[in-house]
Amino acid sequence: MFWYAIRRLNLFFITLLMLTVVGFSLLKLEPDSSLYDMTFLAGWLEYLGQLSQFNFGYTKAGVPISQELASVLPATLELCFAAFSISLLVGIPAGTIAGMRKGKLIDTVISFTSMIGYAAPLFWIALLMIMYFSLNFEWFPVAGRYDLLYEIDHVTGFALIDAIVSDSPYRAEALQSVIEHMFLPCLVLALSPTMQVIRMMRTSVTEVMAQNYIRVARIKGLSNYEIVIEHVLRNAIPPIIPKLGVQLSSMITLAIMTESIFNWPGIGRWLLDALSNQDYASIQAGVIVVATIVLAASILSDLFGAIINPLVRKNWNAVR
Repeated sequence: MFWYAIRRLNLFFITLLMLTVVGFSLLKLEPDSSLYDMTFLAGWLEYLGQLSQFNFGYTKAGVPISQELASVLPATLELCFAAFSISLLVGIPAGTIAGMRKGKLIDTVISFTSMIGYAAPLFWIALLMIMYFSLNFEWFPVAGRYDLLYEIDHVTGFALIDAIVSDSPYRAEALQSVIEHMFLPCLVLALSPTMQVIRMMRTSVTEVMAQNYIRVARIKGLSNYEIVIEHVLRNAIPPIIPKLGVQLSSMITLAIMTESIFNWPGIGRWLLDALSNQDYASIQAGVIVVATIVLAASILSDLFGAIINPLVRKNWNAVR
């Protein structure tokens, strides 16, 4: 397990070093950058030194990029974590039911729905939700993170947590506003990953249901509930954990489109604004931060999957 972790961490750092070359190349396009006139090797080493101190430079407006990242990054992470939680809460039970009822009507309905949901364009679903639930029925806000009527102090950057710990007399109303503003973006962002979780869980449960120990459990007279809890889920979830990490990392990229549609003040919309303004310093900072989060999510999911899945460690020891 130790050498497996070392190998995954080495892959993380090597990939990240390659991405710093891309970030440095973007920064070289900025004439006002201190690295503009430096040679590649000297400039790259200087760039690595700045990154090690979390110094991403300044925007075209003269604002420290690290200060802006501290403002927009928590908004994106809050949206992604909420959407990922929805994906797990919906995808795992639905995939389990489809896998246990393979070939039945409910399996066909769930599989067909997951295929349609995965193929539907994200921007089209987002616009439909805004049209019906925001403009037509007026159930949820169109855009933003919370109503400007409420002042929520920036403590952690996560609006839900900041609203809960706020000492404002309108804390309950502010929390309700935050939840209402998050509802539609979270549903849109969770759609594609939820469909993927359903498909992965269905495949994993189908493989588990074909094993001999499931037949033995039925012969012993165990109920369906006991079989699902004690045998199916315990053996079906560990193999898909590394793939769940991929879904979490893909949410970061899907969040760019979601934030632009719902005017969510996250790193995705911030990057689009930097692209339109040709702010290369902000672009390289956003690329490095987003890539680091994506790589970290993938590596951590692999390590966590190896910890709880002995077959991964067994295969790794055999290959080594």
